[in-house]
Amino acid sequence: MATYLVTGANRGIGYEYCRQLQLRGDVVIAVCRSASEELKQLGVQVQEGIDITSDASVADLVTRLGDTRIDVLINNAGIIKRVTLEELDFDSIREQFEVNALGTLRVTHALLPNLYAGSKIVLMTSRMGSIGDNTSGSSYGYRMSKVALSMAGKSLSHDLKSRGIAVAILHPGLVQTRMTNFTASGITPEDSVKGLLQRIDELTLENTGTFWHANGEVLPW
Repeated sequence: MATYLVTGANRGIGYEYCRQLQLRGDVVIAVCRSASEELKQLGVQVQEGIDITSDASVADLVTRLGDTRIDVLINNAGIIKRVTLEELDFDSIREQFEVNALGTLRVTHALLPNLYAGSKIVLMTSRMGSIGDNTSGSSYGYRMSKVALSMAGKSLSHDLKSRGIAVAILHPGLVQTRMTNFTASGITPEDSVKGLLQRIDELTLENTGTFWHANGEVLPW
């Protein structure tokens, strides 16, 4: 039995992480701004009122956790907003950077004292943050912020290897969630998280810093 902390846990992939982890008997700390009724009914530990873009809010989370040891930190919180070249919205781009890249790094840095040799860190990025795989353009804020997040993950994998902490950079696939308007061409959150948990379970110091699809495919940077 391991202790997992999941950010952005109130719905979608974050909720599904919590559900599947709880079912397999792990301890789950679900972090979110506002807990959904579904999340509250899971029977996991819920830490709500946490905004990962706020230093003070993340510091509050650290205080609440105290010396709780975290085996796996899953940085799942993220947002996507439509930004095209014709309709550039720099405030939106900044917001996506604040949540997707800086927020994740803020949480990870703040919780380092709760991690130990053998812990794992997961960054939920996106194939849309792959420069090599970009064949359609647009989505400036989301793509740029996810590139930044993946770079942070790669740096963390180097900086934390000597501490015995491995880092995975994961793409969930195209998933039927609110973020994708429940696209009919996507896979279910259940199927996505099954694959993601397999990647996390297989994460070691030997493969730390790898950019994976949930299905196990190594993705181009």
